[in-house]
This record gives sequence, structure tokens and C-alpha cells, in this order.
Amino acid sequence: MKIAKDTVASLTYELEVDGQLVEETGKDNPLVFLVGQGSMIPGFERQLLGKEPGEGYEMSVSPDEGYGDVDPKAIIDLKKDIFVVEGQVQDELLQEGKVVPMQDQNGNPLQGIVREVYDDTIKMDFNHQLAGKTLNFKGEILDVREATSDELSHGHAHGPGGHQH
Repeated sequence: MKIAKDTVASLTYELEVDGQLVEETGKDNPLVFLVGQGSMIPGFERQLLGKEPGEGYEMSVSPDEGYGDVDPKAIIDLKKDIFVVEGQVQDELLQEGKVVPMQDQNGNPLQGIVREVYDDTIKMDFNHQLAGKTLNFKGEILDVREATSDELSHGHAHGPGGHQH
């Protein structure tokens, strides 16, 4: 069976960005996902269509089909006092390059990256860490099967065999 909309694909992958291995899965912990539900970045899913079990793949995904370009509006200065917990600024969090879990005004989780630390403010970057990057994937298709009716109604795969854990 070939990868198509409403199938469940199981595959291995290595993700390389700027010559560095960022993430990988092996045969013992494959990526399993329902195709066509928007759970994967568009360029990754599109380039997997038509592939079959046992087939290897290599692909590059540009930012416009990956995590988008860097949005300058997502880089903002925040007052240091929002990082005060029990009367103390959390200095161990506020180091350049550190990822800080935060929430937006609606309570949605965000990941902010500390870019610069000033006396009273912190420059935080809320772009996805892979925004603006070309993503290079390679791996192997392990299995492709029809999605179950439960998976289709829930909008996600329930694991390699289609059963919830």
C-alpha cells in the first residue's frame, strides 16, 4: 500500500538542519501518523505521498513548506519583572539561548527563546526554533495501512496497529 490521504504511515527519519542532526527515530520508535490531517509539516507529508513500505527517502523541505520564515513581530522585548517568582527574578532562566516555556494572553503554551538580556528587559523570540531553516530528512518507510474509523474521527493515529494505548 502507498502513502496517501487517510492512511497511517510508520517510518524512521533523521532530521538534519545546517549540517547538524536535530532529531531521529529508529525502527524501535518510529514516527506513526495519520496522513492528510495537518499533523506534519506540509512539505514533509507531500513528499512522502506514493511511497511504500521498504522504500528509503531523502528530502529537503524549504521554510515555506516547513516552519515558515522568521517573523520579526514574534521577537519582542518583555519586562524582566514578568520573570519574578516569589519576589526573585529567575536569572537561571534568563540566559541567552535558553528556551523558556510561557503562555500567551489566552493561556496557550508558547516556547520563547532568550535572545538578549538587558537591565530591565529581555528580548524573547517566539518563532519556532526551526523557522527560516531548510529541513533535510532521510529515512525509511516501515509500514502503511488504512486508517481505522476511530482514527479518522479522532484525526490522529492510534499507534502502529491502530489501537489506542
